[in-house]
Amino acid sequence: MLNWSEIDTVLLDMDGTLLDLAFDRHFWLEHVPEQLSQQRDITRAAADAIITEKYQAVAHTLNWYCLDYWAEALSMDIRAMTWGMRSRIRLRDDTLPFLQALRRAGKSTILLTNAHPFNLDVKLAQTGLAPHLDLLLSTHTFGYPKEDPRLWQAVQQHTGFSAPRALFIDDSEVILDTAKRWGIGECLGVKNPDSGRPEQIFQRHRATDDYRTLI
Repeated sequence: MLNWSEIDTVLLDMDGTLLDLAFDRHFWLEHVPEQLSQQRDITRAAADAIITEKYQAVAHTLNWYCLDYWAEALSMDIRAMTWGMRSRIRLRDDTLPFLQALRRAGKSTILLTNAHPFNLDVKLAQTGLAPHLDLLLSTHTFGYPKEDPRLWQAVQQHTGFSAPRALFIDDSEVILDTAKRWGIGECLGVKNPDSGRPEQIFQRHRATDDYRTLI
């Protein structure tokens, strides 16, 4: 599927790519609405409707990923809630074998996530992922999400990686589209980001359901 001789740098999303997205699905679509329902003494359906509307209003912007934005928008302690649920955070089964193989092959590995830095820190602490990567970047540091081409320019200037000789792996086709248009050489989707959901279909990019098949 991939010509590794033409790849020097591997950029990796975190949630749904290195980690099982089941945590985030449960947190944002189950735990947060349930807590909002109790906090405001409203039905669960009403809480779901409020949150869905708020989510859609900021989709594909940095606020969508910002814990502090949601803490203010919902009047909830999202950081404390994230910390309290941390035991649910899990690596994908194929993550460590893949990262170990990339290191043995001499590839540079960069974690590039839209996750808020606090969220990133919690997930790194829970999974022990950090030592298996060369560089860890949250897009909040740069002020743009991965859906914005300005982010890619900023990351390239920051790291000096060669875009044509880079592979980027993400579970969002919209984000892969942006990366490809900007100039990333190889883009690969993740068919099974969430262990509790059916596989997703990518229309415009190749995709995998097990990184071990790439080694």
